[in-house]
Amino acid sequence: MEGNDIEELRAIWDLWLPVTQELSFQKFIEQSDLLEELKYDFNEKAELRHTETQRPFVFNYYKNVLERNSKRYQALGHLLAQYIYELLEKVCKLQKVYIPPEADKEPRSFFFMSETALTSHHSVLLVLLQDHGVFRAGQWSQQAIIHHGLQHGSQIPCIQMALQAHYDVIVLNPNDNFVDLKMEKEWKDLLTQNIGSSSLKMVQAENFLSLQQPLQCIPKRCSNTPEEHMAYIWDYFISKTEGKDVAFIVHGYGGLVFMDLLVRRKWEVMNKVYAVALIDSEHHVGHQLGSDVQLLAWIKHHCREWVTSPKPLDKPAATVLKKEFPMVSAGTEKHNLAPSSSLQSIFKYFKRALKAKTTINFSRVPIVTRSSTKRKQSA
Repeated sequence: MEGNDIEELRAIWDLWLPVTQELSFQKFIEQSDLLEELKYDFNEKAELRHTETQRPFVFNYYKNVLERNSKRYQALGHLLAQYIYELLEKVCKLQKVYIPPEADKEPRSFFFMSETALTSHHSVLLVLLQDHGVFRAGQWSQQAIIHHGLQHGSQIPCIQMALQAHYDVIVLNPNDNFVDLKMEKEWKDLLTQNIGSSSLKMVQAENFLSLQQPLQCIPKRCSNTPEEHMAYIWDYFISKTEGKDVAFIVHGYGGLVFMDLLVRRKWEVMNKVYAVALIDSEHHVGHQLGSDVQLLAWIKHHCREWVTSPKPLDKPAATVLKKEFPMVSAGTEKHNLAPSSSLQSIFKYFKRALKAKTTINFSRVPIVTRSSTKRKQSA
């Protein structure tokens, strides 16, 4: 990474770091009754550290009791999700939008977007689509947040870079697919009850940490799967934007979800999306796009992938299995660090792609057939 790039990242980080210190994660934990088990907060470098020892997170808190340690880790992950939701609203000034809007008396999902995302105030709309897993909106990787810090695992630096470049932003929430009634009740008790006795708080926390597997899960309408979540937000939000060029950053399974959207909404996507940055993607062009010449031509000109590799950032890194569009190194061999490692390079790609954008009408791209090939050869 060049010196100017590092300075730019530091400047962006400095813009919102004071606010995250005001919205202390430790204060967030204090509201939950899990303070004894989770004495952690983010330091001045946005790294998660123990508030007394300043050491990184330790999984084996209960010596060699895997189930209780796993529950403690799940509790931390849940609190991190809620904390980052708050950062998205208070730091990034994004709006939380529930879907579907009319379903206010049933379990439903939500996503985040900038205030002018549906207007033509800004010319570019950036959509963030993460990998599959336990992490929610605003996170590239829960594990990276816990072990490497917010600047690596959260999407906040990416969002801030986009807003600083005068982009609008939509932050998807593709892994929020169902509600577990038993878990929701336990969390409501932990996060809202104010019990005076610390011993009672500890008992309550331990009750959560010893929970059995979920008993009753209800799918969230319009978000049963990441693919359904993506398609709904495209249909009712992204496709409604006028005068905007749309760009995507997709990580891991998010690449498969984007290709699914491309197949489902072929002409709309090809006409609105000007660039797609895939990061260590799990898509499969052969299975998803088949031999559709128009789609194959489109992704060749509008997609670029950053893959985990021992090579330096941006060095060519094509594989035998993937040759459908340019592939370069993400500058790291770790899947969960690839988004942060390639971030600067991705925004440079967006800038170049927007500048060089051409108006190709893919509805007129001729479909190659055997007969047309023979006619061309005999001409």
